[in-house]
Amino acid sequence: DCGGLCKGRCRLHSRPNVCTRACGTCCARCKCVPPGTSGNREMCGRCYTDMTTHNNKPKCP
Repeated sequence: DCGGLCKGRCRLHSRPNVCTRACGTCCARCKCVPPGTSGNREMCGRCYTDMTTHNNKPKCP
C-alpha cells in the first residue's frame, strides 16, 4: 500500500505533500518504500536510488 507507506515515510518532511507525491511515484515504479522517515534508500535498490528529477536531483524520498 504505497499511500500508507509514503504517509509514514513523509510525515516529518518539511513539505509532506511534495514528499508523498514523489514517494508514490517511486513506490509504484520500484514496488518499495524504505523504512523510517529518511535515509535507508539503498534498501530499495538501484530503482529507488537512481531515479532523478528533471534537475538530476534524487527523486525518491
